[in-house]
Formats: sequence, C-alpha cells, structure tokens
Amino acid sequence: MKHEWRKHEKELYIPKQKPELVSVPEQKFFMIKGKGNPNSDDFSEKIEVLYSLSYAIRMMPKQGYTPEGYFEYTVYPLEGLWDLTEEGRRLDTLDKDELLYTIMIRQPNFVTKDIVDKAFEIARKKKSNPLLDEVLFDTIEDGLSVQMLHIGPYDDEPQTFEKMKQFIEDNHLEIKTLRHREIYLSDARKVESAKLKTVLRYAIRKLD
Repeated sequence: MKHEWRKHEKELYIPKQKPELVSVPEQKFFMIKGKGNPNSDDFSEKIEVLYSLSYAIRMMPKQGYTPEGYFEYTVYPLEGLWDLTEEGRRLDTLDKDELLYTIMIRQPNFVTKDIVDKAFEIARKKKSNPLLDEVLFDTIEDGLSVQMLHIGPYDDEPQTFEKMKQFIEDNHLEIKTLRHREIYLSDARKVESAKLKTVLRYAIRKLD
C-alpha cells in the first residue's frame, strides 16, 4: 500500500482552521538555507534542487536500485523555517529582504546516508546544479507544538498567528523560539492566493 502523508499522517499535515496541540516526532529532511525575499528566482531554484533530490530517492527502484526498507510513497510537501535578522526584528513592518529561512522536504524513515549519497549522484548526473553543494541532510524534532491551517495569501498569515498566540497564552504554554514553521500544502504557482493552504506551527513548551 502506498504511503500517502495526507491520509496516513493527517494529524501532522491536515490540521483544522483552529489552533491545536500536536507532538511532532524526529523527522529526516533535505534542507537548504537562505536569506531574503522568497519571491526571488534564487528561492525558486532552491526549491527545485530539493525536489530533484527528493524525486531521485522516490524513483530509485525505476533506476534499478531498491533501497532496503523502501516502500511506495508520495513525496512530502515543501516546508520552511522562518526567522528575521536582528535588523528585521527592529522594524515595525515586515521587510522580506530581512527574512532568514531554511526550506526543506521531509524524507521517509528508510532513508540513510548511503541512500542520500546515491540521490546526490543521480541528481548531479541529471543536472549539475551548484546549489546541490548547499543542501544538507539532517533530522529535526519539533516535539510539542501548536499548529493551525491557514487558508489564503501568505501575507495574511499574521492573523492566523495571532489566534495561535492567544491559544498558547490561554493554555499556559509558551513559544520556544521566534522562528516558526510553515508547511505548504498548495503549489503557489498553480493555486490562486485566496485558496492557498498552509500549515503554520510553533514549537512550544508548557509553563509550570
């Protein structure tokens, strides 16, 4: 049976349009860091390189190599960790040029360092992209988090974050870090902005 994250990991990827608590286990990712406006070509190219590696692993059996533990699955969605530079934090309004980000795509648990090395080999053969040198493979564990589904333009996210912050305060919780996570359930190139679906998430801890 094909593993589809939308069906089999609903609690992590398909939250409601109201804040909810979730415990996020350790996950493996291809990731690449950057700074500046996400509307730039540079950002699109970084996304492209993450997908080239993710599909290299997904399609390995078709290349005649089936990794140990491999199973059919849907490639995971693009995610982003977002923060601001010190300068950006001091401003009253958001300056997208001051954004710091790590964009990433989760990989199934069977993926090992050897499989990652092979994915890089495949991706380089297909298209020698200098950005491949910037991609890291690592694990992240969010642990206890508050998340909520945001529907609409990315620029309207602050309203959803306000609801999440209120929930966090009402439930004697606190945000661990000003950095937040976004999971993109829609392709912004194909879906009109009013219908974009994005999971917003804060890593939190309980107050004593």
